[in-house]
Amino acid sequence: MNKRKAALNGVLTGLMTLLAVLFITPVIIVFINSFKTKFNIISDPFSLPDSETFAGIQNYVNGISSSGILQAFLRSVFITVLSVVVLVVCTSMAAWFIVRVKSKFTKIMYYLFVFSMIVPFQMVMFSMTFTVTSLKLNNLIGIILVYLGFGAGMSVFMMSGFIKSIPHEIEEAAMIDGCNPLQTFFMVVFPILKPTAITVSILNAMWIWNDYLLPYLILGTSNKTMPVAIQLAMQGAYGSVDWGGFMAMLVLAIIPIIIFYIACQKYIIKGVAAGAVKG
Repeated sequence: MNKRKAALNGVLTGLMTLLAVLFITPVIIVFINSFKTKFNIISDPFSLPDSETFAGIQNYVNGISSSGILQAFLRSVFITVLSVVVLVVCTSMAAWFIVRVKSKFTKIMYYLFVFSMIVPFQMVMFSMTFTVTSLKLNNLIGIILVYLGFGAGMSVFMMSGFIKSIPHEIEEAAMIDGCNPLQTFFMVVFPILKPTAITVSILNAMWIWNDYLLPYLILGTSNKTMPVAIQLAMQGAYGSVDWGGFMAMLVLAIIPIIIFYIACQKYIIKGVAAGAVKG
């Protein structure tokens, strides 16, 4: 039995290692190509840079000096941070209301949130763009509200699962001590939600930071975010692309979200397990 278990663990370890290599390979290729010349990237994208193909940091200099990159970076930071804060606060409050107030209305609300998780974006893309434009929400504040709508389903689902595990007596004790519902939530419930809140923050931050389609549809080219700015800035006349600068800017765009993920990764499994198992 022990031999079979050891063999199974070995197979699983090998499989996980293979998957990890497959996932990290594209990132490594982008990093290597960020130091190569444009023509060598096109002719041999999988080779290591040598004395003839090594472009040094020139690709990074060219990318950073491109028009609008710095502004796009700051714009992406603004949208990502505010969207995540709004998502976490609003969806945690909605999940608390759904779990604690037992009624047909809250049950329908919950299923609507869950249903929104399986609706493909392409189904609502054109109607959403028309509605946002008609309401004059095609700006930095408007896109935050759009992200709230698209990210609410998964966030409420995870938050609801964790809130079900919180003993109701804790909230009753806070109310007996004189807390109103808002004080009870922010002073008692929300601190307990920390693992799931951080997990929701990480997942939504990765999605919003890397998102290309929504900012392109809503903000256009006037308020470019990082993905849109990279795609437009590195494209020259007649369809030519500065692949060196393109790869360098991709590396710089990846670094912030990787740092954020590494800093908070210990909460991901804890938060997902708490939201799924306890719910």
